Amino acid sequence: MKRVTPEPNWPDSWKYSYTYDLLEIYGETNHQGYAYAYANRRRHILELIQKVAKPGAKVLDVAAGQGNFSLMLAELGYEVTWNDFREDLIDYVKLKREYGTINYVPGNVFSVSFDFDFDVVLIAEIIEHVAHPNEFLNKIAQMVKPGGYIIMSTPNGEYFQNRLPKFSECQDPSVFESMQFQPDADGHIFLLHLDEVKLIAQQANLSILETRLFNNTLTNGYLKSRNLFKVMPHNWINVCEKFTNQLPVILQRKVHSSMAVLLLNLND
Repeated sequence: MKRVTPEPNWPDSWKYSYTYDLLEIYGETNHQGYAYAYANRRRHILELIQKVAKPGAKVLDVAAGQGNFSLMLAELGYEVTWNDFREDLIDYVKLKREYGTINYVPGNVFSVSFDFDFDVVLIAEIIEHVAHPNEFLNKIAQMVKPGGYIIMSTPNGEYFQNRLPKFSECQDPSVFESMQFQPDADGHIFLLHLDEVKLIAQQANLSILETRLFNNTLTNGYLKSRNLFKVMPHNWINVCEKFTNQLPVILQRKVHSSMAVLLLNLND
């Protein structure tokens, strides 16, 4: 992936995307908690994709934004389709591309059509931004080949600091339709709990093969723990993450702010 240098004439969407590349890719940030959390999420997502699909497999990256997962997967040898409703980001992604196959299909994933079904669909940090996560997952399942996979990452609703409502307790999710698809944490509507993930997966005829909980309070920089990054060696922070990954699941649900889920499509 090429490193880009911002230009004064860049569109605002490019400049906005570049600020996230500084955090997520280039490591130039004072918010080390975000950088650690993103690195953990990236590692888990790539491990899960490589676990179920070999290079050459067709991968759809939904709401891919500045395209970092698309670019990384293309460089690993996958045939990637980048999707986002912000069509103007296509040229920004192309600016960073070094090699690999990427197709570009802009548009709202609820209404866009693709020429084929995919071996893998990646929905990274998306489902918490939609008013009807059950309908969204059902739509995504229709894009996956029979026996194909969905890799989903999303904040963990059971994390002890979460204050957002459960989707299953909302009587009328349509009241949130006007605010869906908004970026960043300000656009989060629901944070799913593990029991809700299981329920909406079953409704879409998907089987959960693996769930990973990660990013504890230290590694995500919450509760002012980001101040510790100035004095703690990198490997100590990773040791702390490994320790909480070994806790009983009932505790992991409370101390980890993120989850990644591997889903198998059971539809014919």
